Amino acid sequence: MADFCDNATDLERMARDAAIANAGMKNTDAPSRKTCAECGKVIPEARRLAIPGVKLCVKCQTALEG
Repeated sequence: MADFCDNATDLERMARDAAIANAGMKNTDAPSRKTCAECGKVIPEARRLAIPGVKLCVKCQTALEG
């Protein structure tokens, strides 16, 4: 028999899985920035190609997510 902790764990897992699936489905036609919107440093071409519509450099993106 499941208790409230089991139910909470299942709910958290479903929410996390949905968020991960949604993040992978982001598709944008917006152009990638050549410079970071936060610090102004150049965003490498490999990052711009890998993430369409990228606006932040790795350092600023990491700070935003952390």
